[in-house]
Amino acid sequence: MKQKQSGDSADKTSRRSIYLLPNLLTSASLFSGFYAIIAAIKGNYQTAAVAILISGILDGLDGRVARWTRTTSRFGMEYDSLSDLVAFGVAPGILAYMWGLQDYGRLGWLAAFLYVATTALRLARFNTLSQSSNISSTRDYYFFGLPCPSAGAVLATSVLLCQHVGIFGPVRHVAVLIMVYGLSFLMVSNVRYYGFKEVRWLQQHPFSSMVVLILAITVVAMEPKVTLFVLIATYVISGPVLMSLRALRPKSLRSGAKHHTKDVSPGRDDGI
Repeated sequence: MKQKQSGDSADKTSRRSIYLLPNLLTSASLFSGFYAIIAAIKGNYQTAAVAILISGILDGLDGRVARWTRTTSRFGMEYDSLSDLVAFGVAPGILAYMWGLQDYGRLGWLAAFLYVATTALRLARFNTLSQSSNISSTRDYYFFGLPCPSAGAVLATSVLLCQHVGIFGPVRHVAVLIMVYGLSFLMVSNVRYYGFKEVRWLQQHPFSSMVVLILAITVVAMEPKVTLFVLIATYVISGPVLMSLRALRPKSLRSGAKHHTKDVSPGRDDGI
């Protein structure tokens, strides 16, 4: 009897430790986002940009760890959303304002506010859909609207790209203003973005997948400030481009593909 009680106690302790792991990753993502805010206010734009990218990596890990360990929870989902608002809403908004929007006065800070507000709306819509939708039977997984980590990554890699070409201080260019407004619109739009939730080719061809991954890491490592910007910008552009291509398809083909797509919303998740 004592042995059984001892075993149950060990199982509960192990279970608590497993639940703690994804929340620790979420906390690390929140910390990195907050640090990005401090760095941006101090004028350390490169540091802030890197911190936002690190938050994105940690945000991707916490959701996967929670699924792998089967420790997804309502608390984790809410905590993850609040963390994402700071790391991919407030932090990129402040970075964009301090780095490239200050000289535009009211138009600049309104752009930064709009970015933060649309991030919050994006997260609220995602959470609402996750409570009312069941996507376990869908074949294709899409995000409706640009995921906020991707939007934050665009701003972060833009800063890194400018520093790569020798622009280290604040910039004054209308492209930054347009980019912030454009990202804000895409986050709350109905433009579909592939979610990469189930890439079956990676499961069916593990060796080839490893080769492709190694090649991708090698390419990124050559000029990370350039390649990261190109990769994330390509993903952002892919949504409107694919939407335009779908609009040009015959009507019969468009209607036949509608039932295969829903918003990616399995509770606590990455890339929202």
